[in-house]
Amino acid sequence: MDRNAYSGSGPRPGVAGHADADIAVGEVLPDFADAFPFERFNGMQAATLPAVLDTDENVVVSAPTASGKTAIAEAAICRTLAAGGTALFLAPLRALTNEKEREWERFEELGYSVYVVTGERELNPRRAERADVLVMTPEKADSATRKHDSRRYSFVGEVDCCVIDEVHLLDSTERGSVLEVTVARLRRLCDPRIVALSATMPNVEDVAAWLDTPEETTFTFGEEYRPLPLEADVAVYSHGENAFADKYRRLFRALDLVEGHVREDGQALAFVSSRQDTVQAAKKTRDELTERDVPVGARGDYDFHTDAADLENDTLRQSVLDGVGFHHAGLSRADKDRVEAWFREGKIRVLFSTSTLAWGVNLPARCVVIRDTKYHDPLEGEVEMSPLDVLQMLGRAGRPGYDDRGYAWVVCDRSDAERYRRLLSEGKPIESRLADVERGTRAGEDGDGQDVASDLAVHLNAEIALGTVGDIEDAMAWLETTFYYARAQQAAGYVAGDELRERVSDTLSWLVDRGFVETEGLAVEPTPLGRLASDFYLDLETARRFADLADRASFDTFDVLRAVAGAPEFESVNTRSDEEDAVAAVLGDRASDLADGPRKVLAICRAAMDGTTPAALRSDAWVIRQNALRLLAAVRAIVDRFGDACRANLVCRVAARVEHGVSADAVGLTAIDGVGASRAGTLAAAGFTTPAEVVVAGADRLSAAGIGEGVAERIVEQARELPAVEVDWGSLPETVGAGERELHEVTVRSTAGDARAGIRVTVNGNEMTGKDCYLGTTTVPVALFGGDVEELTLVVEVVFPELPLTPVRETRTVTVR
Repeated sequence: MDRNAYSGSGPRPGVAGHADADIAVGEVLPDFADAFPFERFNGMQAATLPAVLDTDENVVVSAPTASGKTAIAEAAICRTLAAGGTALFLAPLRALTNEKEREWERFEELGYSVYVVTGERELNPRRAERADVLVMTPEKADSATRKHDSRRYSFVGEVDCCVIDEVHLLDSTERGSVLEVTVARLRRLCDPRIVALSATMPNVEDVAAWLDTPEETTFTFGEEYRPLPLEADVAVYSHGENAFADKYRRLFRALDLVEGHVREDGQALAFVSSRQDTVQAAKKTRDELTERDVPVGARGDYDFHTDAADLENDTLRQSVLDGVGFHHAGLSRADKDRVEAWFREGKIRVLFSTSTLAWGVNLPARCVVIRDTKYHDPLEGEVEMSPLDVLQMLGRAGRPGYDDRGYAWVVCDRSDAERYRRLLSEGKPIESRLADVERGTRAGEDGDGQDVASDLAVHLNAEIALGTVGDIEDAMAWLETTFYYARAQQAAGYVAGDELRERVSDTLSWLVDRGFVETEGLAVEPTPLGRLASDFYLDLETARRFADLADRASFDTFDVLRAVAGAPEFESVNTRSDEEDAVAAVLGDRASDLADGPRKVLAICRAAMDGTTPAALRSDAWVIRQNALRLLAAVRAIVDRFGDACRANLVCRVAARVEHGVSADAVGLTAIDGVGASRAGTLAAAGFTTPAEVVVAGADRLSAAGIGEGVAERIVEQARELPAVEVDWGSLPETVGAGERELHEVTVRSTAGDARAGIRVTVNGNEMTGKDCYLGTTTVPVALFGGDVEELTLVVEVVFPELPLTPVRETRTVTVR
């Protein structure tokens, strides 16, 4: 793609003279005017358009929240599309990828394809390859770029322009390093143009230096570019008897702050820590506003009352009529749309939300209050809200066209007040977290006391697995492509020079010691375990533990679940008091040595196998189960590589049961494409347990069992694609003489589809022959020895390490005469 090309219908005038004035969209992007939800670019947007549309340079824009940065991203995308290229939009949250998919139906209407790639969706490589606009999170882009040389993910190497939304995510302790290594890798793979957008940050020049962005295409817009002035402050509260009481004291403090504005027909947006808290805070606020005689309800509005009746959420339906609403990712899309529309129209006066709303939907309010500065994360436990989130939320204060300014507060403990006041007055420089020593990879647990940054080890292992890093010189060169290196040139406290080289050397030694990397002279290469850790996006200690499990002589279903529950990915999960009884009901006394968090994960996974997750555990169950399934896929691959096919098949069946919630007898049915928990249960109830039995039965019998006719036919067709094992004992005799030895061959074949298989032959429980192959048809040797036993019991076992099919066992007895 020629980045400078623009194929609009007719000449496009330059826009350099419009830096402080708005300009019509149709003047600069006539072919894409319908892609924008407004008719004119504002002054801030217009100031960036010469750089975005008239140059080939990377662009960095730092501007206040709600100033209109999204339109800059869309302009860059339009330029890419006009030149026939592919744009990648990196969204900070998975929920926002869904928002963009919905918003960018405008591009679809112009004939361009928008495709979202996230971990929760099944990837369609063909659609991804043909997409004009790709939307991903940094984590998914990291995972995809690690596999860029596979046919499935080759599309990620064809990106012409990468838009980084909220590039200040670089400063996130948990996610920042992922963003910087992913962008560095993209630049190495396909060198796309980078357009990076950020909220106001003091050190935008460091981001620009990292991205090789010249001064003329680096923009810093001050608070004067906010739609309205912002008055932000900190409010403290007095503690109650416990955390529950504190939560309500913070709520009452928040209501004290916004009450005057709400009485004056203003609106308030309050951020709380969880979905459940949005609901509970809304309920309490309805009662409190009634007691304070604050007029916010709309029950006299007949049309609104009628519209509210269409809400799917019963609690929300009652709440909005009192002028109080809540918004979180668990609501249906239709309910969220209605809440957003009613808030914009002023029918909802007080709205409670989780942080997702701050990063995504442009929904300003006269007042913004952050009630909770800490939140519960299912995987991390009690987490302090990041400074970036705080600034992002407060930036939503002020409604252009309705208010003359915005008001914002952080409600916090007195001990935290000064820290938040400093954040509000000075902002937060963006730092790199790539070599953050505070996040050491549990160094010292093995007694060596070595301090190595976990993020550096994980990402360095990935680059070694990719072949980017082959020795320490390559590693140092790779680091020079990261934001860490750019920031280290300007800021104190960063390791550089010989000290950084020593840290990289220590990290490489750590990787070698733990089996992820091997050395040959000065060169380093990935081991199979290192490749698998990279491919499956594993914490390195998790990969090591899974490899240790594979080395065990045997393990069972509970051992597999325990290994997953004890993975470092789940180490910060905590168990709330109302969940303890539910965990005990599922596990009893088993795994009592595990900490409460891992026991909760174990209970959720074990209950999921039977489809009986207790109500008390359901709030976190989906997130935990999705992460557990990713880890189970990794266990299966590691056991397949370092263990054997039989145990890999066991893990495969465990994963299928956790995913679908089916019995051990019916789990093989889930191997059929289109058969999940419900259909597997229906088929099992009718007596079917294997895909082969489904094929023999045919569509008519499936229909009789309660499966729709068309679906039954598809299920039978899909079942025919799976293997159906047949064992032919050939010339194997019924008897063998005492002291005689005979060698025979047994034929194992699939009468339907082919698949990787492990075949094992045992005689009286002792393994005689083992073979891994791609089953079609194969033969295995069987030796008979008439020893001092009366009979020989031969068992041929066939397992499929990549399919959740129950092992097939055929037995033959030979008498010793």
